[in-house]
Amino acid sequence: MTNKLSVSTGSEAYVPPKREWRKAWRALNQLIKTPEDTNQVFIIMRSLVKDAFWKEYQRFEKTAFGQRVLRDEIELLDTLTNREYLSELPLGSFGRTYYEFCQREGISPEGLIDAAEGHYDDFTDEGMYRYARRMRESHDLWHILTGYGRDGFGEACVVSFSYAQTKSLGFAAIALMGAFHFKKTFPHASVWRAVWQAYKTGKQTAWLPGVNWEALMHLPLEEVREMLNMASPTLYTKEDAVIAGTRPEALAAP
Repeated sequence: MTNKLSVSTGSEAYVPPKREWRKAWRALNQLIKTPEDTNQVFIIMRSLVKDAFWKEYQRFEKTAFGQRVLRDEIELLDTLTNREYLSELPLGSFGRTYYEFCQREGISPEGLIDAAEGHYDDFTDEGMYRYARRMRESHDLWHILTGYGRDGFGEACVVSFSYAQTKSLGFAAIALMGAFHFKKTFPHASVWRAVWQAYKTGKQTAWLPGVNWEALMHLPLEEVREMLNMASPTLYTKEDAVIAGTRPEALAAP
């Protein structure tokens, strides 16, 4: 018998999805072959999430900021797509660094929206859907804060960090699969140690899903990192060969 969990409105019931191991396994293998296929990430996450997302949402809606987001219908996307505002922030600020990161990497928050299309169809409660959108669109902010790049190695580290923060099993699966794959390719590199360090950093860092990102954009990045108790990714940054060898363009090469 399915256990229905009531959402905050009291007018709907959310049924946590069952874990679909085979679907997740297929998507994991496809992600290794085509790391830029962000759609596979959403398939993995939705296949393995079970009630982790529900628990995180409950935590979020109990915070003062979470209640304001839900009450005032605040969308992080409005800030992240305001490129004129972000580009005019001071050099070295959190928001300016995010803007330059997106420009340099050729990515955008709109790209994450496209990749996630159809994966949130079971969210009948608007509050949960709003929180899901906020989490989706904050992904690249987490890259900026943690110091992990968009290379495959960096992605494995940032999802390991994300697992510590959210306890969503999909993040753990991606981190383990990525670390295993990259360790085979770079046997002498400290791949596993770096991924483990990312997890430990996620455990000690402030709870990022509840952070008011909009209020931090103008602050110096290092000040924001210190405020959130973010440790430096020292093991990751030492592995230049792995970083270069797992960049999107390197992985796409024949």
